[in-house]
This record gives sequence, structure tokens and C-alpha cells, in this order.
Amino acid sequence: MDHLYYMGEALKEAEKAASNMEVPIGAVLVIENEIAARDHNRREELNDPTAHAEILVLKQASRIKKSWRLSEATLYVTLEPCPMCAGAMVQARIESLVYGASDPKAGAVHSLYSIPTDKRLNHYVKVKEGVMEKECSALLKEFFRLRR
Repeated sequence: MDHLYYMGEALKEAEKAASNMEVPIGAVLVIENEIAARDHNRREELNDPTAHAEILVLKQASRIKKSWRLSEATLYVTLEPCPMCAGAMVQARIESLVYGASDPKAGAVHSLYSIPTDKRLNHYVKVKEGVMEKECSALLKEFFRLRR
């Protein structure tokens, strides 16, 4: 898989979020080397605390595939997922996760918790971290700098 290409597509989604005054996080879900779903944070737009980019793409792909099981999928996301999103990935049985920047305040993959790789759970997600980390981090830092 071309991690840089897919993370670049997730970054495009994150930029859309920023232009809508949403926290700039974007995600794409890849199945068989094709983007099956793409989205960005929409919590403000939808007034929905669960409208994180990861949740939205998991829902889109499940509707398209007509299955909640996405066992052949790789999820690319610009920021380390939170506990809700990490749990949803395990529930969806995705194969792997690739993320850009770490989230020391809410990250549930490596920073605070290790939900996708916790052997006590019924599914294990392969994880690759730090893909385009500088670009992903820079977008978030600039967004919050402008808001302050």
C-alpha cells in the first residue's frame, strides 16, 4: 500500500475540516487498494459528539459493503484515534490502522491506551504510526494557533 498517498488524501479531508472551523482531522478507509470512504471531523456541523472522521468513514464503508465487518480495511487518519474511535475500529474488525500525529492528551493507540493492540480484546488491529507526522501535526498546530 502507498501509505504516503493515502495519508495525503486523509490530509486533504483534514484541510476541509479546518476550512469549516472543525478540528482538522481527516480519514480515508482503504479496501483492496481503493478508497472506500473518506471524511473529516463534522462535530460542529452535525452537532454530534460522535462525528469524528474515523467513525464517519467506518459508517460509510459499512453501508457500502452492507456489512459491519470491515476485516480487509486499512484506516488512514491524520491524528492518533481517541478511545471511542479506537474501540469502533476493533468492533469493525479492521485489519490495520495508519496514523500521522500522536495525541498525548487523548490518544488511545499508543499515547494513553493501546486499545487496537490490546490482546485481551476479541480483535487485534495492526498499527503503523508517524506517517506524514510533521504535516499532520503542523495542520493541527496552525488551526489551534489561529483559534487562540
